[in-house]
Amino acid sequence: MKKKSPERTCIVCHGKYKKKQLVRIVKTRDGDVFYDPSGKAQGRGAYVCKNPNCLEKFLTTNKFVNYFGLEITDNTFTSLREAFNDEE
Repeated sequence: MKKKSPERTCIVCHGKYKKKQLVRIVKTRDGDVFYDPSGKAQGRGAYVCKNPNCLEKFLTTNKFVNYFGLEITDNTFTSLREAFNDEE
């Protein structure tokens, strides 16, 4: 029997994708937010598909604020944008 690959939902477009096709953003208990390339970091995770439009909407609309409950700082914005650009 073949092992099933886990699926996750993009919080922007609500499309279902295999976990490896998504970018995972994590918020730790301390309030740190970062890109998690391993997909295993501790904390609340949000999955965004690698579509450039979804990545941009996640950063520039209230999706970030609504999901994590905090404002995106300039440093976080810059580091996430760089991580997203590396993924493309």
